[in-house]
Amino acid sequence: MAVLPDPAATRAVLIGTSRYAHLQQLPAVANNLSALVALLCAPHSWGLAPEHCTVVEDPATAVEVLDAVRTAAEEATDTLLVYFAGHGLVEPRRGELFLGLTGSLQHRSYTGLPYGTLRDVVLDGRTGRQVMLLDCCFSGRVLGFMSAPGTETVIDQVEVEGTYLLAAVPDTSFALAPPGEPYTAFTGELLRLLREGAPGGPELLDLDTVYARVYSALRAKGRPLPQKRDRNTAGGLALARNVAWTPRGFGPPPPPYGREPGPAPTPPYEPPLTPTPSVYEDETGPAPAPGALTALPPKPAWSPVSLPSTAPAPSPGGAPPGGRRALRYGLAGGLALALIAAGIPLVMSWVKDSGSSPDDSGQPRSTSSSTPKTGPTSGYDAATKDTVNASPKRGGTLKFVSSTTPDSWDPQRSYYGFVWNFSRYYARQLVTYASKAGKGGAELIPDLAEKRAEVTDGGKTYTYTLRDGITWQDGSKITSEDIKYGIERIWATDVVPGGPVYLQQVLDPDHTYKGPYKDTSEDKLGLRAIETPNDRTIVFRLPKPNGDFERMLAMPAGSPVKRAKDTKARYQDGPFSSGPYEFRSHRPGKSLELVRNAQWNRASDPIRAALPDRITVDIASDEQATARALFSGRYDLAMGFTGLTGEGLVKARKDSGLKARLDNPYNGILLYAALPRSVTPLDNVHCRKAVIYAADRENVRTAAGGPLSGDIAPHMLPPAVAGSDPSYDPYGTLKDDGKPNATEAKTKAKEELAACEKPNGFTTTIATRNRPGDVDIAMALSESLKRVGIRARVEQIDLANYAETMGSPATVKKKGYGIVVQRWGADFPTGQGFLQPIADGRLIQNSGNFNISELNDPTVDDLFDAAIAEEDPAKAGRDYARINQKISDSAAYLPLLFQRSTLWRGSRLTNVRTSEAWDGNYDYASLGVDG
Repeated sequence: MAVLPDPAATRAVLIGTSRYAHLQQLPAVANNLSALVALLCAPHSWGLAPEHCTVVEDPATAVEVLDAVRTAAEEATDTLLVYFAGHGLVEPRRGELFLGLTGSLQHRSYTGLPYGTLRDVVLDGRTGRQVMLLDCCFSGRVLGFMSAPGTETVIDQVEVEGTYLLAAVPDTSFALAPPGEPYTAFTGELLRLLREGAPGGPELLDLDTVYARVYSALRAKGRPLPQKRDRNTAGGLALARNVAWTPRGFGPPPPPYGREPGPAPTPPYEPPLTPTPSVYEDETGPAPAPGALTALPPKPAWSPVSLPSTAPAPSPGGAPPGGRRALRYGLAGGLALALIAAGIPLVMSWVKDSGSSPDDSGQPRSTSSSTPKTGPTSGYDAATKDTVNASPKRGGTLKFVSSTTPDSWDPQRSYYGFVWNFSRYYARQLVTYASKAGKGGAELIPDLAEKRAEVTDGGKTYTYTLRDGITWQDGSKITSEDIKYGIERIWATDVVPGGPVYLQQVLDPDHTYKGPYKDTSEDKLGLRAIETPNDRTIVFRLPKPNGDFERMLAMPAGSPVKRAKDTKARYQDGPFSSGPYEFRSHRPGKSLELVRNAQWNRASDPIRAALPDRITVDIASDEQATARALFSGRYDLAMGFTGLTGEGLVKARKDSGLKARLDNPYNGILLYAALPRSVTPLDNVHCRKAVIYAADRENVRTAAGGPLSGDIAPHMLPPAVAGSDPSYDPYGTLKDDGKPNATEAKTKAKEELAACEKPNGFTTTIATRNRPGDVDIAMALSESLKRVGIRARVEQIDLANYAETMGSPATVKKKGYGIVVQRWGADFPTGQGFLQPIADGRLIQNSGNFNISELNDPTVDDLFDAAIAEEDPAKAGRDYARINQKISDSAAYLPLLFQRSTLWRGSRLTNVRTSEAWDGNYDYASLGVDG
């Protein structure tokens, strides 16, 4: 339980250096000090007496600071709080942090105050509870920034019981002093929280809650993220009162779980999830659970990574790995399916009760004009097998809620899978995916085109004829030129960055075209690889065949854009609609409302059901509050990466009524470990095989959240990818139920160790992201390897630096990372989309590398070339199956789990089915509402 320190027995020392003789000036620091002391002394916040809050501004010597801290440390008998803001200096040999004083010099750490000295003075005091807040970094060489090598070293020095350290940035990141803003980025968010409070939060803002809220707010703005370290119960110590707290019994009570929804609120808007506005309304992901974190809080299931402003170098065999959604999933944060620690045992028991058995006797027809096939109306996991609550009923408002802010509504800029799914309401493509449940949803069918492409010239020419009656929201005809122009925007990465660049890489691998905004042709349609002989014909000419080209066209990046309506970077605020709905209102980071496009011609669109009259999206910050709102019927479904997690999932699984509305589909993500060939002794195939035989995948699955998190993976190809064979089990993984406890598996591991001349085992390092779920997975893997003598130390790497670190083969080798925990998913479900980036030796790069195992087999590379050029998906699938076998033979990777999501469908939803084409999520374009 949070406790507010006794103001009379507590002391605070606020230190800040804003004026420097030799370094960049930091005027925001002075504002930090005055604002923070006012809030700490305010009666409604903490209520410290002014004489108990010492401010040391612009200190010239270390003695000024240390004397003030020592006096406070001797007086405080409850809690001592010490805050510093300003430049940081790092001693180059030992990496020790020095705090910048007014006369400090760059590269001369002795001119600053050693953090270790300050720490010793703090810890020598009378109180057993110390709070250290550090808003500092290395130097101000770039306007508005203070760099911070050494912050992680500072955090590691906190090893005293009752101490809580909150640092503004992790590792070598930059701390931001945003130009034009009154405060530094970290302290600014801290001040906002103390001033405005946390709606829906506890009465007292304990340090873990403060950390979680500030972290989420900074992440929402794309700013450097804080890091914390605490000992014992220090995280429960309150920093201030929550001014936004409402006592129980005041205001309307929250609806009970499982209540059927009442009448829909009057348009145009429902009230937001949190009634009191604050900066935290637009957080982009779930805040970490207070008291349950060891490092950084978990990010949303598939978190984004910024794409380069220019296209990556072309791949030898097709699309290169740059910008895949797996970055957003795994490097982008990886998939956060692990439950809170208290919930895992419950989930494990719930899986034994799988709910009612749905009727899975067939698939619904994909045309919107047909009467939906009769199917189940409820049942656990029913929507993964059939269409739940089939109905042709039109009308009503379909209400989405999301705890993740969409990356962009611009079809050419979006890279979030759930936005791709949603964008079909207002954006169409030449071809798209069928509205069918499960695997049927991965079938490509014509959309704006009358039929799929006529492929000629040995697979290098694709010709389409457009349908009659396809129109924009203003009633004008959609033409082949509109489609070409929309695709050409992909080349303008300096104006509309962020989306996939496959079409550019396949059509113009040398990047000779500069995009429509730099096009000197009169019609701004100068890309020669696309021809438009007339308004209804479009021809694509590829330099070399690529059997997945139509899947690339099916991405939102292949959507038409009307040139007269293109507002360039602002197009994401309200794309001009080619689909059944158009934008009525959009508040970025807050909400979105779509209404019917009166000019949409139902006869020209056999795919989209277009049942609701109106579609709304609310962006909320609190994932568990979102779950409660879903269960109460306030929203129909969640838009996002992960589905339900944490307390919401625990509640839904325990309640039989709620459980019947859960679905647990595959999401296309593979959890695995790369075994880099450059790291000894993993450079020996037998040592790698010993790791594979010894790995206890069932323990790993338990650490990841239990059976709901996924199925044990015996190989590297997820079920949705052509060429995946469920019976292929090269290491006998499934035979032993994922547990290598059987004598045979242990014996084989020992045999492989002997073959690599390590009969007694060896020592290596497991690299993982410093998130609780990922660390648990790495620890579970380490424990299982220990049983055969493989001693694997787990090293946690900051989430922000993980992709860069693992993408550098030289760094991986230097650090000795013999086992690297990863997640991976494809932008389109083929072997090219999934396997090539991580297994083609020609794609190994010095930086930004995805082939972390450094697998470099010419036979595998040749198979990729053959599969990519193959027009027949079945034949290509056979090649990818052979590649999968080659990967297994090489022991380059340790597959762990084919991952799953847990989704919630509201009771009003009709025509609910999951689709492998949309990462296992619900097929949004088919949904309707009843009531």
